Amino acid sequence: MIVLAGTIGAGKSSLTQMIADYLHCPAYYEEVEDNKVLPLFYANPQQYAFLLQIYFLNKRFDSIKVASSKENAVLDRSIYEDSLLFGLNADLGRASKEEVRVYNSLLKNMMEELPYTPYEKNPELLIHIKVSFETMMERIIKRGRPFEQLEFDPSLREYYYELNQRYRAFYENYEESPKLEIDGDKYNFVEDASARAIVLQMVADKLAEIRQEAKEA
Repeated sequence: MIVLAGTIGAGKSSLTQMIADYLHCPAYYEEVEDNKVLPLFYANPQQYAFLLQIYFLNKRFDSIKVASSKENAVLDRSIYEDSLLFGLNADLGRASKEEVRVYNSLLKNMMEELPYTPYEKNPELLIHIKVSFETMMERIIKRGRPFEQLEFDPSLREYYYELNQRYRAFYENYEESPKLEIDGDKYNFVEDASARAIVLQMVADKLAEIRQEAKEA
């Protein structure tokens, strides 16, 4: 199982599909377009932060259960990021300490019940897409979701900036599986075919390295 990580607009969904096509395996995506809670959260973060995080956790758990039954699978978001996202909302005053405590306890219990394969407990590889704050904002504007725009809520700028910073710390501290970081500013794999080829080769090389090490262990 390969999982993607990265801030809003990093290109997780696009790279997920590219890797899935490259490896000829299924892809699983975080639900956004049909997510009725997400617009409520952007309209009233204080009221809906906890509900949104529970919604995502439930959907992500479903995807992991399905993906774990496949020989290979790619997920556009990792469950390891959930505490990061909810912790940021709490620090911004959008969730209470008690909600964070309950959420983290639930996440811990769910992680213990994940249906891992007999061969590995954790994902085979986590891929983090690193982008600058400027690139992040350009992509948020370009994809045009009304509730994500600064015109909708100017305070989102602070949220986006802090989110981008925390993802960098998340990757540095992540130790649950082998990991690979892609520079999304240097390699615009969404629009540049040559960059796409380079990134896919990086993924293939990393997987080959991981599997060779597993054979030798």
